[in-house]
Amino acid sequence: MRQTSNTKVAIPYGLWWSTPFARWQGALAHLHSLRFAAHVAQRELAARNLSPEIFDFSVLGTTVPQQGAFYGAPWILGMIGADHVPGPTITQACSTGARVLAVASDEIRRGNASAALVLAADRVSNGPQIYYPDPEGQGGSGQAENWILDNFSKDPYADVAMVETAEAVAAEHGISTAEQNEATLCRYEQYQAALRDDSAFLRRFMCLPFDVPDKRFTKVRTTLSGDVGIYPTTAEGLAALKPVLPKGTVNFGGQTHPADGNAGMVVTNEDKAREISRDPSVKIEIVSFGNARAGKARMPAAPVPAARKALELAGMRPDQIHCIKTHNPFIVNDVLLARDFGIPISTMNNFGSSLVWGHPQAPTALRAVIELIEELALRGGGYGLFTGCAAGDSAMALIVHVDSGTSRASRTLRKASSIC
Repeated sequence: MRQTSNTKVAIPYGLWWSTPFARWQGALAHLHSLRFAAHVAQRELAARNLSPEIFDFSVLGTTVPQQGAFYGAPWILGMIGADHVPGPTITQACSTGARVLAVASDEIRRGNASAALVLAADRVSNGPQIYYPDPEGQGGSGQAENWILDNFSKDPYADVAMVETAEAVAAEHGISTAEQNEATLCRYEQYQAALRDDSAFLRRFMCLPFDVPDKRFTKVRTTLSGDVGIYPTTAEGLAALKPVLPKGTVNFGGQTHPADGNAGMVVTNEDKAREISRDPSVKIEIVSFGNARAGKARMPAAPVPAARKALELAGMRPDQIHCIKTHNPFIVNDVLLARDFGIPISTMNNFGSSLVWGHPQAPTALRAVIELIEELALRGGGYGLFTGCAAGDSAMALIVHVDSGTSRASRTLRKASSIC
């Protein structure tokens, strides 16, 4: 196929979805993450009368190994009836959800594909215990790794736990516990807006009530009304929490929780978007991406330069952005970004964020981008920025533009558009 460098990358309106996110060792802990993602994708595509035959590329993002994950994307594509489709499996820690969009966008932009299925899936629950043989070890003994807990507790390069990176940024920028608590409470209040009117906002991209299958995917094990494992949060409750580290500032309220879940999105060129969109008058374009890496052991600072890079590549300023969504494993992330952009912290993360609904790794950023697009649709269009940090003091950002089209379409967008 002829390669081009000017093909616009589009997201057909309504062709995205997310499961509820469930706190680890909870309602989704029994499910193989890739089989679960295939189960959900097959159902969501069928609900939109979308045949897997339309895809000519796919990207899977996943960070926690599951049995058989060696086969990654081709395995999932086979399970959903798209065994003609090629594509890679990507892992980039917490930035995986943004990276899979970047990979799919690049393939579309160069004219190598017209319609890509993007999936992100992880189960943080029951993290694998991995044994690495070492024939030169004492008595031939190898080394064992708890994939989840060991990597949460120590960056092998920076030699610190993730929470220590938040403390380093808080100390460097003078971000107190009181300021963190105030911002955290704001985030929990914003999530309440997503639950109003019988979770109308969540129903725009989440099938509710959500039937959780059993391990064999043959019957319904339980039904979820939304995200699971979110603790009620008050100013008094936050003030009573002690810092996680001695003499620190970050408490458990100001950081996210590990979770399980998956999300999906269709990425296409403009022509294909008009053909398969649920409302062709609504145009959604991926404008730019940004990458960055902060100083050693400064992970929560990385989203700022990543966002600046995405803005630079788009030829835009922060004041031209209408909605901002972040992956904020620590509330310190948002405090610093708001300061850098010179905006009130309450203007970011309307309807919620990963600080509140949890962090299943790969799907986290993808769900945040979905919510960003839905928020832009509700306001009648505009530019949106996503930015979020990842392990290794890195971050990814992206900018999307939503054109809501005619006034009729704009009115339609303001309604909950659940397909269930």
